[in-house]
Formats: sequence, structure tokens, C-alpha cells
Amino acid sequence: MVENFKDLVFKYLLKLGMSEQVAAYINLILLLAVLLFVAALLDFMIWKILRGFSVRLARQTKTNFDNYLVAHKVPRFLARVIPLMMLVEFVPLIFSDFPFWESFMQKLLRVSVVILTLIIVKSIFRSINDHIKTLPRFKDKPVDSYVQVFIIFAWLLGILTIFAIVTETTVWAYFTALGAASAVILLIFKDSILGFVASIQVSINDMVRIGDWITFQKYGADGDVTEITLATVKVQNFDKTITTIPTYALISDSFKNWRGMETSGGRRIKRSLAICQKSIRFLTEEDLKVLRKIQLIEPYIEQREKQIAEFNKKHQFNREIPINGRNMTNFGVFREYTTQYLKNHPGVNQKMTLMVRQLSPTPQGIPLEIYAFSSDKRWANYENVMSDIFDHLLAAIPYFDLKIFEYPTTFIASPNPEQEVVSK
Repeated sequence: MVENFKDLVFKYLLKLGMSEQVAAYINLILLLAVLLFVAALLDFMIWKILRGFSVRLARQTKTNFDNYLVAHKVPRFLARVIPLMMLVEFVPLIFSDFPFWESFMQKLLRVSVVILTLIIVKSIFRSINDHIKTLPRFKDKPVDSYVQVFIIFAWLLGILTIFAIVTETTVWAYFTALGAASAVILLIFKDSILGFVASIQVSINDMVRIGDWITFQKYGADGDVTEITLATVKVQNFDKTITTIPTYALISDSFKNWRGMETSGGRRIKRSLAICQKSIRFLTEEDLKVLRKIQLIEPYIEQREKQIAEFNKKHQFNREIPINGRNMTNFGVFREYTTQYLKNHPGVNQKMTLMVRQLSPTPQGIPLEIYAFSSDKRWANYENVMSDIFDHLLAAIPYFDLKIFEYPTTFIASPNPEQEVVSK
């Protein structure tokens, strides 16, 4: 039909008195314009039909996968398949009298088919990626990495096909050449290959999930994982900045994942008070009489007094000097008070480890370390619980005649009375 129409227009132009060459060019332009108009009209009509169908389908179905297909314009790209196939079929016939342009247009249209196929494949994979992310069991998995791998392979195959079309050779010839240049390819795609392998290991070993709080000191990252792709991991720090980490660094370097804390029953409190060594002493009867008024340690003092009295009497120690025999110290009683206070604190998880321990003496005093777990794992609430505990202990220390270690300071009067110079 196209041949008949082509000859009809060409003969009509010759009857108008045009030369064969001019008539051939005008005939070509007219036929090409008509064909492009028909292709554009067909594309518009198919798009209207597909859009109406896809919208109705998206409203009726329960899944949101079709919504992502529409969002990534998959129906729009599919609407261009039939018009493009029509151009592939009929354009070479129009250019049959021009061998050079016929070959050029054939290659151009075949390349267009490959590009349109790649765009459709890319849009479908992105739709699948967005849909899978909405599923609960895949929400925290590095799905982006696998989708990117498929897209990379699709584009690699597409580019090789385009080169094969342009050079009029086979795709297998390029694969053979790629095999010979494998060392160069590995060097070029080193990060992508390492990232792909790292993504698989991260997923299989469940090392990191999207939403995990990680601390990666090497890269200055301390926040929540927002995205895991083939090459990078994005971490939104608590100051709202974004840190990008190479994916393969998750398996090659050491980092801290706080997921274990978040899934456990509490968040650890590990902080110490530096007690001045000179303030530690034995307790006298008068001291114990006063400390018995503290309800949390009253049973402890009575029990310890009884045990110590029996022990000292049994061994007949000379009690004129306190160092003889066993005695209670203000530090030891304060340690017991701290333990009882934590056991009665509503913000401390009583089912997890709770310990108050004395560490080795240092030039900065004797550390009294609190090791416990806050029931509330939320950051702000956790800080409030920890601050409440230490506020109370700092205020309670003077009742036990203890002092917190502080570096000595000397105030030196300055020539200007409104200013003071503080030196250590």
C-alpha cells in the first residue's frame, strides 16, 4: 500500500512538470510528514486508551504496584511501542530510493527501539523497587542495590546492542572483546562490584537495615540509615546532616549498630562519679546514728552493724582504734545507698544488669561507676533519666561526708576589678 501511494505521489509530481530528482525529494518529505503525523496520532490515541485503563485499574485494585507503574510513566512509554514499530516497518520503504539514508534510518530506528526498551525496563524495575519497599518484610532491606544491578546489566546489554547495530556486527563479538578487556572492566566497575558483593553480605548477615542507628567514626556518621544502594549508604546524622559511606566499608571496616540496644529492654547507663580519696573515712557511732535516718539504707546499716559487731567480738579486736577489725566507711555506705536508689528508681529497668562498682583509684579520684539500663530507650528520655539519677547522687554525696574530686583553682585579682583571671 505504501509503495502504491509512494508511486502515486511521485507520478503526480512528475505530471506537474518537476524533474525526477526534485519530485523524489518532495515525495520523500511528503510521505515522511504523513507517516510521522499518523505515528503521532496513533501514539496519542493509544496513550489516551492506556491512561484511562491504568487509572481505572489503579482505583479498583488493592495493591499499589499499578500506582507506581503510572507514577514512573510505564503506560506512557508502552504507548510509544506500536507507533515506533510502524515507523520501523514503513520508514525504510519511504527511503528505498535513497540507499544511504535508508541504511541510516534503519539503524536510527533500531537504536530507538533499544533505547525505548531500556527506558521501559528501567521504569518497571523502579516501580518494583518502590512497591517492594512498602512490604513489611522488605522495608529495611537494601532492595535498591539489587535493582541497580539489574538496571546496570540492562543498560550494559543495551549499549552493546547499540554498538552492534551501528557497526553492523554481532553482540557476541563485543562480549568477546569485553572478555579480553576484563581487567580494565573490573578496574572501572570496582566500586560497583564491591558494593554489590557488600550489599549481598549485608543483607544475608543482617548487618544493617534501613532505619538502624549506626555509629561510624571513620566517616563521622552517627545517625539513622536512610538508604542502602549499590555504591553508597546514606546516614542522616542527629544534627540532620547527611553522611555518605561506601557500601563495601560496612564489611571492611568496624562500625557500631545500635539495633541490639533498641530491640532490648533498655538503654545502658555507664557513667561514674570521681570521689575525692581524702574524703573517705571510717564511720563513727555518731555518723551511723545520723545515717540511720536515711530510709533506703536503714536496714543495711542495722544488718551490717550486727555482722561487724559479732565478727569483732569473736576475734577480740581492740576497738579503741577504728582500724582494728571491721568497720563501715562512708564510701561503702554511699555505694549501698546508690544501689538501693537505683533499685527504687522508676526509670531503671530492674530486669537487666544493675551494678554500682568501685574502679581502680586514679590521680583524679576513685571512680564510682553506675552500670544500669534505662527503661526508656528514646534519646531525650534516656538523657533525662540519667541526669535525674546523677543530679540526685551529686546532691546526696555531702550527707555521707564525701566530696567530688575537682581540680584546685586559684582566683587571682586582676588590675581591672570588673574582671577575674582564673588559673589552675
